[in-house]
This record gives sequence, structure tokens and C-alpha cells, in this order.
Amino acid sequence: MLIADTCSPEEAAREILVYQSAFRKRRLAMFLSVVDEIVEKTGRCRVLDLGGVGSYWLGLEDLWRDRPMHMTLVNLAAVDAPDARFASLAGDARSLPQFADRAFDIVHSNSVIEHVGSMADKRRMAAEIRRLAPRYFVQTPNYWFPVEPHFRMAAIHWLPRGLQRALVMSGARGFYPRASNVAEADAILADASLLDAGEMQDLFPEATVHRERAFGLTKSLIAIR
Repeated sequence: MLIADTCSPEEAAREILVYQSAFRKRRLAMFLSVVDEIVEKTGRCRVLDLGGVGSYWLGLEDLWRDRPMHMTLVNLAAVDAPDARFASLAGDARSLPQFADRAFDIVHSNSVIEHVGSMADKRRMAAEIRRLAPRYFVQTPNYWFPVEPHFRMAAIHWLPRGLQRALVMSGARGFYPRASNVAEADAILADASLLDAGEMQDLFPEATVHRERAFGLTKSLIAIR
């Protein structure tokens, strides 16, 4: 188990935050190694962050503060841009015609591609990422990790649809409230569809797909170019 049975709820919450922070720091260190390659060649790095928010970057600012980076944050609705190092725009990751080819040096995306819809929608997002920058860093949870991260529940993503509906209609699950009917249950279940390593490699054929591990298992996948 991740958290010991003897932990209080407050202690368990702190342990989870520490655990998540460690993954974020390791992940960002990998991303910054690519940024450093770009900066060495061009003197600066223009980052497009699909689905990113300023609080994520500011929470880890000690790791990147001295780098000449500018982040453009794109979400379905524009979010607050904390300071002049950031710009924030509304947009759909599957189609971003407002940006020219190679408008950025690198695209960053953390746990977004599993939310954009069908595999055809994922292909559209992947094509835009590959069009918009020569380098990219795209992370997504691994389908074959036993705990589904959005529902915070073991094996729910492997169950037949009828059992999945019953579970989300019986109570709140992870990030999702309790569904009151089948239509709401199906909308919740459609919010995220996870990818495996083969699918990530197919979406990003030029990339190296890094396996981020927890307890000896692949927790998430990162396509890095």
C-alpha cells in the first residue's frame, strides 16, 4: 500500500502530497534537461503548455527560475497568467490554428491527452503537438497501472461498463461526484480514456517513450523528443 493503514487522514493527505511532489520534481527535471539543450542553441525557450496553469510552474519555480523561458498556457478557457513570463489563451488542443508551424521551441503537456476524447481526437492533438514545435514532452497515465488516477480506485478502468456505471452511481470516486443516472455516469466515464505504451509510441513516432515507475510498475508514460 502507498499509505499505511495506521495513518490518520491528515497524515495520509500529507504523504500523498509528498509522493506527488516527488514525481512532479523528477518529471520537471527531465523536461528542463530538454529546455537546456534548446537554450544552449537559441539562447531562450518558448514553451507551449497545453492544459497548464501558472500555479504548477510557480510551485516548482526554484527549479527553473534562472532559465530564459516564456510559457504560453492554453486551456479551453483562459486561466490567470501570473506574471510577464506567462501568456494565457483559450484554445482546443486538437486544433490550434492561431499558431503557425514551429511557433514554439517545445510543447509541454501533463495529463491532458487522455481527456480529449476518442483515439481520433488524441491523434489530432498529437498532430498539433508535432506541428507546433520540434521538441515535446507529453505525459499521460498508463492504462496498465492498476490504480486509475482520476477515480483514485484500483482496476475500475479494466471493468465492464456496467460495473463501472454501478460504481460511479454508488458514490463519489476520486475527482468525480456521484452520478445520479446512467447519462451522468457515462459522461464521467468518458472524461478520461487512458493510453498504453504502444499507443503513445504510435501517436508520437519520433519520440522516446519514457516509463515513469512506482512500486516496480509503469505509473505513467512520457513521450519525449
